[in-house]
Amino acid sequence: MPKEFIKIKKLCKNYGEIEAVKEVSFTAKKGEIIALLGPNGAGKSTLMNMIAGYLSPTSGDIEVCGKDIKKFPLWGKENIGFLSEGSPLYADLSVRAFLRYMSELRGCAKGRVDEVMKIAKIENVASQKVETLSKGYQRRVGFAQSILGDTDVLLLDEPTDGLDPNQKKHIRDLIKTMSEEKCIVISTHLLEEAEHLCNRIILLNKGKVAVDGTLEKILQKYKAASLEEVFYKLTANKGDEK
Repeated sequence: MPKEFIKIKKLCKNYGEIEAVKEVSFTAKKGEIIALLGPNGAGKSTLMNMIAGYLSPTSGDIEVCGKDIKKFPLWGKENIGFLSEGSPLYADLSVRAFLRYMSELRGCAKGRVDEVMKIAKIENVASQKVETLSKGYQRRVGFAQSILGDTDVLLLDEPTDGLDPNQKKHIRDLIKTMSEEKCIVISTHLLEEAEHLCNRIILLNKGKVAVDGTLEKILQKYKAASLEEVFYKLTANKGDEK
């Protein structure tokens, strides 16, 4: 296994004249929980979708566990756990049927579905159709799907969106525990989540990396009392494009 679980170099994504991601570069190692922060339109979801192999970059390089994702996009889909924005699910399937289907696609071991349902605490809705679930439960089903493959790299786009405080604590505790053996990247709008859960912060603004480092070093660099102060200083009044 290479030293860097994720290696991004000068990554760009353009939509016509719109530059959604502009020459983003960073590496990430085992044990890191990285908060991907930024205002709406900063390029967070676009970046995660490119790393996962769901979007093709305009230019630049992406390596996950030593594999070039542009050359091996299918490998990326098989070996990266991904909770995407909005958590797309099959609404007419039961929770168990959906997870079984995803488990078969991934070639997971027998019994893995029951295991992840227990981890995500969704056993009580296993027989319910996805469309009948609350937003919070749907998000937890999406989270369960993302950890089915027990992959080395986990990309979580707003993993606690729609969850109540108890559910947020549960998912955050799980992420902390899992990070010992994985590299986890979390896109979030919750600054307190970045402060208390993550050991590294990458702040994007207008598709570029505005700052990258630990909370302590970022606060020292900008002589700030809080991450909120740094966020406003670097992103306020700079547009809302996505």
